[in-house]
Amino acid sequence: MADLELGTVQERFADIVWEHEPVSSGELVKICQKEFGWKKPTTYTVLRKLCEKGLLQNENGEVTSLISKDDFYSDRSRQIVDESFSGSLPAFVAAFVSKKSLTSEEADEIQNLINAFRKDGEE
Repeated sequence: MADLELGTVQERFADIVWEHEPVSSGELVKICQKEFGWKKPTTYTVLRKLCEKGLLQNENGEVTSLISKDDFYSDRSRQIVDESFSGSLPAFVAAFVSKKSLTSEEADEIQNLINAFRKDGEE
C-alpha cells in the first residue's frame, strides 16, 4: 500500500465507514451530521477525497473501503517507526513505555506477540 496521508478528520471519517460498511451514502450523511455536525456537501467532499486517494469507493450509493482498517493502521504504524525511529522497533517501544507503565498483563501480551512472530524460531 502506498503512503496514504490522512488528516485527523479524514481518519475519523474513514473509521466511521469501517465501522458501518457497507453503508449507503445517504446513511453516511446522517452519521456525519450527528458525529461532526456536517451538512451533506461536506460529507460528499470528504468522501470524494478519500475515494480519490484510493481508500474508499462509492459504487451506486454504497460506500465501502478498498483498504481494510487493519491494513491501514498497520502501514501507518510502520511509517511512524520508519520516519521517527529510523526503522527501529525497539527504539519505538522504548520511547512508548518510557511515558507509560505497562501492566503485567500488557507485558505478557507483548512477550507473547514477540514469541509468536519470532522469525524462523530464532532464539
